[in-house]
Amino acid sequence: MNIRATQMRVNMQSLGPMRPRALPIIAGRLFHGSIVYRRNNASLSSLDKAQTLTEKIVQRYSLGLPKDKVVKSGDFVTLSPHKCMTHDNSWPVASKFMSIGATKVNDPSQIVFTLDHDVQNKSETNLKKYQQIETFAEQQGIRFFGAGKGIGHQLMIEEGYAWPGTVTVASDSHSNMYGGVGCLGTPVVRTDAASIWATGRTWWQVPPVAKCHFTGVLPVGVTGKDVIVALCGLFNSDEVLNHAIEFTGSEETMRSLPVDDRLAIANMTTEWGALSGLFPIDSVLLSWLRYKATTAAMYESGTGSKDRFSHAVIENLTTSPIRADRGATYAKSLFLDLSTLSPYVSGPNSVKVATPLRDLESQKINIQKAYLVSCTNSRASDLAAAAKVFTEAAKTGTSPKVAPNVELYIAAASLAEQHTAEEAGDWGILLAAGAKPLPSGCGPCIGLGTGLLEAGEVGISASNRNFKGRMGSPDAKAYLASPEVVAASALSGYISGPGFYEAPEGVTKVILGEGTGNVEADKATSIEEALAKVISEADLLVDNAQSSLFGEAEAPKEAEDAGLTEIVAGFPDKVRGEIVFCDADNLNTDAIYPGKYTYQDGVSLEKMAEVCMENYDKEFGSVIREGDILVSGFNFGCGSSREQAATAILASKIPLVVSGSFGNIFSRNSINNALLGLEVPRLVEGLRKEFSGKDKALTRRTGWTFEWDVRRSEITVQEGEGGAKWTQAVGQMPPNVQEIIARGGLEKWVKAEIGL
Repeated sequence: MNIRATQMRVNMQSLGPMRPRALPIIAGRLFHGSIVYRRNNASLSSLDKAQTLTEKIVQRYSLGLPKDKVVKSGDFVTLSPHKCMTHDNSWPVASKFMSIGATKVNDPSQIVFTLDHDVQNKSETNLKKYQQIETFAEQQGIRFFGAGKGIGHQLMIEEGYAWPGTVTVASDSHSNMYGGVGCLGTPVVRTDAASIWATGRTWWQVPPVAKCHFTGVLPVGVTGKDVIVALCGLFNSDEVLNHAIEFTGSEETMRSLPVDDRLAIANMTTEWGALSGLFPIDSVLLSWLRYKATTAAMYESGTGSKDRFSHAVIENLTTSPIRADRGATYAKSLFLDLSTLSPYVSGPNSVKVATPLRDLESQKINIQKAYLVSCTNSRASDLAAAAKVFTEAAKTGTSPKVAPNVELYIAAASLAEQHTAEEAGDWGILLAAGAKPLPSGCGPCIGLGTGLLEAGEVGISASNRNFKGRMGSPDAKAYLASPEVVAASALSGYISGPGFYEAPEGVTKVILGEGTGNVEADKATSIEEALAKVISEADLLVDNAQSSLFGEAEAPKEAEDAGLTEIVAGFPDKVRGEIVFCDADNLNTDAIYPGKYTYQDGVSLEKMAEVCMENYDKEFGSVIREGDILVSGFNFGCGSSREQAATAILASKIPLVVSGSFGNIFSRNSINNALLGLEVPRLVEGLRKEFSGKDKALTRRTGWTFEWDVRRSEITVQEGEGGAKWTQAVGQMPPNVQEIIARGGLEKWVKAEIGL
């Protein structure tokens, strides 16, 4: 678990009747990444009661709140989500569910199973796992979508499970996608999912909320994919790390972003570092919902979607609209002028590198593989856009065929989307061009099945993640782009566009920055925030005066006792080891534990240790020793929700990870699996300064030692033999979190608490 210095109050109710007391929640330095936002805990003024859209939705789905409690960023809540989706990881979640002694899912209607990740795998082992998941779903009365039906996130959207104004979670990092339809989608990890199955609820900390304000309108030839690729690459200094994002804009601006574009943008807010990406419930969304309701009534799918997509239910969204309050406080505000945007390409091998397409076209970067796949951009509209590239090429005399030495793979986001593309003729156009069809599922995006990148190859994909080694060999290069650019690149044989975009007159650069892009509005916001701060300080002054007049309820502890932490039985009072340094920011979960192993159940601890960091440094396992302290850069553990990123490090017999900051999902997995973590930016900066001139080593034994004195809440670093020695205070380790670690993780803690 990751300890932060900021103290937080915890308001949690018991997670259900099977627990004799509340689930322990961190109360010290939290798993919250590099940016922490917390309001003063003074009395709430009327201004401070204003809520963001995120806070309002969370308020609706929080249980056991004190009377008149207004949910704010930083609060801990007991969250009962509208829906919870699991996919190929459903059986590992079921194993956790059963191991804690649960036998019956609390509310089967809350749970959705979708098989989508490894659907090409016809091995006996995988088919057996799929059958186990289906049987469990039948026994528990859970809605089940089998292999080939579609990618889970797309199914959650098209079946109406991810509904506007609700909190809907999934044990997958791209749950953010639900924000495209005004649903607060956010990821949970496997242990959280098991808790939701058993009790209907789990714990959650409301993140700091960032506003991303759009101005202008998208030019012809620019897509939602270009928007999010540009945001990831141009705001690439962790501006929204571990934040909830709310996208805003004028009615005209938002009309230029259809729902499919919003889904693509929200989907990749994960890669931007955010925990959610929420669009407003506006006229564009309502029109889309009404169309879905009409088609659901005309063509009942047998899944009950007409009950979810009904005009009566949609009418409730208009009669009782939910939107952010005027005066709501945001942790930060960013803006992007859509009118100044051109097609962008991400990579290679990083979403933090975004380049205008025109700059790459001139380089004629040859490709060997192209992909129209994933929940990000393989809906019918995306396939239509790709097909148009080939039909337009034919009109100019160009052969509408995939270039020699290029393989183009296509897989629709769902079977329903494929049928729509087939009826429109777009699927047939792509097949005639030479595209190779794959079943609807994640496939190449997660590095599973046919068509993976081989060593030395270059690929371009309409998917969401181009981390090194994710789509195949770590010695390949992967780029991300819109479906149009992927299709045009497959046609030409090198990274290129279809030529649909023409720069508006006078546009020479992308206009973006902090604030809203409106000087007067930003000035007014600054005045409002300053007023709120003055009122808050006045409230605090009154509270302090009352304390002085009427006395404290309890005398403060003596200074010598105040800094000491009581150690729970079984928890170490000190953690000490030699520092091994992996000098990399954004060291992601694919680098820590490759996707090709993620859905192999029953992998031994020895094997997990062997492949740990395989996509980052193949020599990692031969460099480390038992008891080492792993130190890395900022945003460590970003990426997917796979818990093996934490358990593989533990399997390598590393008890503690120190970084500049952590990705939120990794942090959550760490506490649930008993891996310790500390954020010490000073140490990272010191190591970089010391070893920057040395030979480059991906994993370096430093000779430095690190000691964490848990009782005294301080660390001591010895900078090698004869080097400097320094100490630094860190936040206290709460006793309830010590309990989880001492018992070997949350699953074992719950099992012990219910007496099994």
